[in-house]
Amino acid sequence: MGSDSSRNVTIAMIARLAGVSVPTVSRVINGRSDVSPQTRERVEGLLTQHGYRRRSPAGRRPGSALVDLVFNDLDSPWAVEIIRGVEDVAHASGAGTVVSAIHQRTSSAKQWLDNMRGRSTEGVIFVTSMVAPPLQAELRRRGVPVVIVDPAGVAPQEAPTIGATNWAGSLGANQYLLGLGHRRIGFIAGPPQLMCSRARLDGYRAALDAAGVAIDDALIRPGNFYHESGYAAGTDLLALPDAPTAIFASSDQMALGVYEAVRKRGLRVPDDVSVVGFDDLPEVRWCSPPLTTVRQPLAEMGMLAARTVLRLANGERIESPRFELATELVVRDSTAPPR
Repeated sequence: MGSDSSRNVTIAMIARLAGVSVPTVSRVINGRSDVSPQTRERVEGLLTQHGYRRRSPAGRRPGSALVDLVFNDLDSPWAVEIIRGVEDVAHASGAGTVVSAIHQRTSSAKQWLDNMRGRSTEGVIFVTSMVAPPLQAELRRRGVPVVIVDPAGVAPQEAPTIGATNWAGSLGANQYLLGLGHRRIGFIAGPPQLMCSRARLDGYRAALDAAGVAIDDALIRPGNFYHESGYAAGTDLLALPDAPTAIFASSDQMALGVYEAVRKRGLRVPDDVSVVGFDDLPEVRWCSPPLTTVRQPLAEMGMLAARTVLRLANGERIESPRFELATELVVRDSTAPPR
């Protein structure tokens, strides 16, 4: 078989021809002993017959391997943090990173898939994106491993997912506000299809319930993680007859939108209303006042996603289908006891 064809041979293809699992083929390639002699001989024969070339950190040419990193949108500072983490690990392993945005449109997803077919990718990392069934089927057919960061909807069963302790982070932030004496706490949610958004709302509800504070649905507003929705939701909350004395926004960008809503109403943070965000983006420590927020380890999530997808590409077994990295409340100057 010619060199062009050999580059298209995947472990999944060899596994189908041999009638064994993908991990079994990986064990043969990696010289593991836990394979029967008959199976090893059959797999090695097919590998030779089809000209399979092992792709591994030790055997690849520097820069020849690629990791695909796919976002729904790229116009967010937290995307940069995840890219930084993925790039650090990929670069150290000798792989390049291809960053794409598919915007949840069928045409964008199809174009991305067409582009991916034209290159040799070690694996794909999806971030806050819905992995549509056609994409799942094509990636599975090609034997391309998939890892999902903050999945939208139900993730494919075979794909490891990576997130943060969103529920615990939200719970702790709202318990902190309750400890300051706040009882009217507004909440601005993220996109409802994201698991992380639902977990943050559940953490808010759990904190109030544990403190014996009745949940007022009038204090809960929808958002989409971006400044504009934080500004709109903050404006609505501050216009209530019995306005909240504190607002917990499910992202830092929405929290900064709340800052603007507070300013336009002639109020001040935290004198008139306390504000808490979620993410701990680099810029929030420099805003005025510096934002109290829940630190989400975004770069570390990107690093773990890259390590995981490269391990899968090398045929390694992953210990858990779900990884959650710890969040941390970072207290700055945007919170104070209510007047």
